[in-house]
Amino acid sequence: MSQALLAGLSRTTQPQSMVRRFLALDAVVTGGNGLAYLAASGPLGELLGIDSGLLLELGLLLTLYAAGVAWLAGRAQPPALGVKLVIDINALWAVLSVVALVAWLEPSTAGLVWVPMQAAVVAGFAGLQWSALRATTP
Repeated sequence: MSQALLAGLSRTTQPQSMVRRFLALDAVVTGGNGLAYLAASGPLGELLGIDSGLLLELGLLLTLYAAGVAWLAGRAQPPALGVKLVIDINALWAVLSVVALVAWLEPSTAGLVWVPMQAAVVAGFAGLQWSALRATTP
């Protein structure tokens, strides 16, 4: 991904700020998703055709994860190891989402759309964060 595209997406040419902004965006989206799963696991489970207990557990996990990502984003210079861990977790989440869809979930039509869509968003975060992190190293 080009430096100019990253700068446009993050509205800064400072690589460290890019990393922080992409982490912050990840935290907001992931936290919102987690809170939605926590607050409405029953109705969302029915809509998506996914067990509400699983959504409740994922909601807790995502909310805690988002808090950690937000903490990292709030640091003036997030440590590269922490950012790499977020990137790896995001990539793993994207892959496991697709595996779960194929291997054991039996979602509704809405779930068949939602699961790959959220996997693509998470993979996108991983890509943006990785590109921004690479830009911080000469």
